[in-house]
Amino acid sequence: MIPLRLSLSRILLLHRSKGKFKNNKSILCLMQKEKLAQFWKDAGIADGKLIKAFGRVPREEFVLDELKEEAYTDLPLPILRGKTISQPTTIAIMTQALELKEGHKVLEIGTGSGYQAALIGAVVGSSGKVMSLEVVPELVAFARKNLRKAGISNVEVIEEDGSQGYAKEAPYDRIIATAACPKVPDALLGQLKDGGILVAPVGDIYSQEVLRIRRTREGTISESLGEFRFLPMVGKHGFKEEELEQF
Repeated sequence: MIPLRLSLSRILLLHRSKGKFKNNKSILCLMQKEKLAQFWKDAGIADGKLIKAFGRVPREEFVLDELKEEAYTDLPLPILRGKTISQPTTIAIMTQALELKEGHKVLEIGTGSGYQAALIGAVVGSSGKVMSLEVVPELVAFARKNLRKAGISNVEVIEEDGSQGYAKEAPYDRIIATAACPKVPDALLGQLKDGGILVAPVGDIYSQEVLRIRRTREGTISESLGEFRFLPMVGKHGFKEEELEQF
């Protein structure tokens, strides 16, 4: 990790001499990435495993070409079909909440551009696996292409109604939903292992709380990670058509 105290001119000199970067814009992206990682570390948002994964996975490969310079601004960015890639800090909070371990099998609902699945894949390692469900065909193709470019091989993107989960590979150590749901679908809870964790934004179509739900033999334990706003989940257990039309 490059110390933040290094001046931009010094960074330019170091990296240009190694032929790593073609222009100043690449350096600025690197600096933004380093600042985000330092912020997460200082604020206790992300542990060392997640920060290491963040360093390895190039977010710029998961955004539209015309927005690559904005890849590390801490804001959501548009991708395809009116969808977005969440802001980096939101992604970090939700990924950290999963308490991932090497070898975990993870189900993701809502692949989007594939970035969060890539981060999860980097944390669970080659012995782990990520099944990521996406209902929008253009995003399925986009995410698969992005994951290939980034060299992520332990994430499988499947075109499927994520609100119903993916029973074929159940049970899962961890489940994460990246779209808002009116309530956590029973289908997802039913595919979670005892001792597993599910993270999802739950609420109405305009505002939600991100919940971390732990499954025990006696039932579930839920805690709120704060208020957020996500795009609504579609599908059998997502928001109803009339609600989506008003959104």
